[in-house]
Formats: sequence, C-alpha cells, structure tokens
Amino acid sequence: MGAFKQAVGTTPVIPQAKPQGAMPMLKMPTAMGWAPGTAPTVAAGLKVAPFATGLDHPRMIYVLPNGDVLVAEAATLVGKANSIRDMVMHRTLIRAGASRPSANRITLLRDADGDGVPEIREVFLENLNQPFGMALVGNTFYVGNTDSVVAFPYETGQTSITAPGRKLMEMKPGGHWTRNLIASQDGSKLYVAVGSQSNIADAGMAVEEGRACIFELDLKTEQHRIFGAGLRNPVGMAWEPTNGSLWTVVNERDGLGDETPPDYLTSVKDGGFYGWPFCYWGQTVDDRVPQDAALVASALTPDYALGGHTASLGLCWLPENTLPGLPSGMVIGQHGSWNRSKLSGYKVILVPFADGKPQGTPIDLLTGFLAADEKTSNGRPVGVTVAKDGALLAVDDVGDVVWRVTAG
Repeated sequence: MGAFKQAVGTTPVIPQAKPQGAMPMLKMPTAMGWAPGTAPTVAAGLKVAPFATGLDHPRMIYVLPNGDVLVAEAATLVGKANSIRDMVMHRTLIRAGASRPSANRITLLRDADGDGVPEIREVFLENLNQPFGMALVGNTFYVGNTDSVVAFPYETGQTSITAPGRKLMEMKPGGHWTRNLIASQDGSKLYVAVGSQSNIADAGMAVEEGRACIFELDLKTEQHRIFGAGLRNPVGMAWEPTNGSLWTVVNERDGLGDETPPDYLTSVKDGGFYGWPFCYWGQTVDDRVPQDAALVASALTPDYALGGHTASLGLCWLPENTLPGLPSGMVIGQHGSWNRSKLSGYKVILVPFADGKPQGTPIDLLTGFLAADEKTSNGRPVGVTVAKDGALLAVDDVGDVVWRVTAG
C-alpha cells in the first residue's frame, strides 16, 4: 500500500462516505510475535535493537528525569457480547493479540551503563486498573488508570512504589479505555485524554458525557474541566516547542469506508470542538448521527490527516538531528487497522514540522510489523518517546517488546 495514496497531509482527499451498516468491515491479522533474531525494518542510516523483551502487552512508555524508563502493561478486556457483531469483534481482538488478561502494572527499566540494555528491571507499580498514561511532577508520580487519575509519592532513583495512591479524578471506565497523561510545561496542570464509549454515540450522548475529550486537571485545586472536545479517541499527546501548543493524535470513527474519515494529528485549542460524533474533518456531517447544527458549525478542522484507520496511538516530539539526518517533528506509533479492506498503519512514522506546523509527507522510521499478505503481524506499535541518551523508544504490544532506534 502506498502511504501517500491515503488521505494524508494538511489538505487530504477524503472519499465520500459509504456507510457499511450494522456489520462494518472486519479484517485483522493474526498476532505472531517476532521470531528469534528478527526485528522491524528501520529507515536508512539508523539501526534498531530490542531494549526490553518479554513484557506483558506493553502499551505506553515514559522516561523519568534520571533516565529510568517506565512501561505501562495493560490490555483490552473483552466484555459481554450483546450482538453477533460484538462476538465477531471479540474473537478478532483476541486473535490479533489486543485482548488478554491485563497485567495492570508499570515496569521500570534502568540502563545505568548506557549500552542500550537495561541491567535493572523491576515492578514499579502493580495492582493498577488498566494503566496507560504516566507523568512525574516534582515528587509526585501520576498514573492514568481507565477509571481514575491517581497520585503516588516518588523519590528520585527508587525502583518501586509501594505507598498507596490517592485519586484526584474519576472517569468512566471501558469503551476506548486508555487514559493518557501529559503535564503542562510549568507543572501546574495535567492533561488527560479520554476516548469515547462507542463508535458514534451509539447509545446516546448521555453515555458519552465526560468522554471523547481532553481534560485539564489543575494540580493545586484538583478541579478539572474539558479543554478540547469532539475528539473521538485522543491518545498520544505532546508539546510542540515553537508555539508551546498541545498536540494529539485521534482515532476517528468506523463504518464509512477505508479512508473515510482519516485519523489525524492536530493541535488542540482551549475550548475547541473537533466534530465527534456529528461531523468529521471540519463540518462533513455524519448522517448516521442525530445532528446538532450549532456544534457542527463550530467544528474545527484538524491540522494533519494520517490516513484512514491507522490507529495512531503514540506521539512524541523529536528535535532535529536527534536521529541523524532527520528533521524535527512528531513521531507517531501507528497500531494498525482492523476495519478496512487493505490494512493501514502498522509502523512508526515521523511527520516533519516547520514553524510549528506539520509539512510534507510522513517519513517511515519502523516498518515490517505487518506481513506482505496482511494475514499475520509480528508486532503493533503503540507508545513512543525519546530516551535520555537520544534514542527513540517504540513500544510493541504484540511483540511484547520495546524497540530502541539509534544512529546506524
């Protein structure tokens, strides 16, 4: 599949919607993992090696100031099937490696001698509830569980936390269950990404209250408010240094075709509304949804399309020449599609930036996660981050590995 034939870029060509009805396209490769000695294909001039293996469905990654790497391990829980569609989807998720018992922990990895292989690996936190987002502010470590933001005391260098956590904010669990976190530049606030319960508010908008948005949580008052809304499933978040703006990647709705609408990368304006569930990519109305004309009229157009159903989950800022020869921009971990006739995503890309905005076409950093015949996958990228030594770390939840990308 040629990436640039997809709806990609600042002015994407988005095909007219073709509603698929009650049973949308379901296509998912069988999860195989990596055979011994194999690895993703890496961009020219770079090399890739495993940083940590044998994890249990690792999802998100976070680097502490001392260089310790934290990996949240959690999985989708398959609930009761209320329809044939649910049953088929559940079986598909299990076969694809997306659903399994959830480890509900965060693992610490320490590479003290800088050789690219951690000598210390310990359980940093356990008995969590589908943990995903992580953030350290001062001496407090925050975790985004599926149902809450929890604060724990932390001391530099400690390899595990056994002290009880304190809930700062409760959320509705389930649905799109990941709850990512990022701290404001001054450490006064946390931003909390919360996905929708359903595809297009299938059970009504009351169920979706407090969802499909990014919250701003004031750490002094412990009050929270909706910062950006109409975001079906925002996951990765990152700060763009030129303008200091918050960016996120969003997974759009299903059932309208391979490329309709595209997932996207966008800056998030305070008080901005981005269309879900009423419309997409600006004011393109989704006729399957009871409409709200005023909200449609206010809907903002995202900054950069990433192609349909790429499941872009991870996001981090990469400064220029952090990896040799690469421009500055946003690195995105694309988990990969399950609902289009020709699969998309299944790679780690870099979207170049100039003057605080995305420009040009994405650069493939890691590929080879998906077999050429699309029947199997070795892995599926999720979280991405830059380590203290400048290496790019990419989490692979099917391969149960963290990959480390450095100069070739």
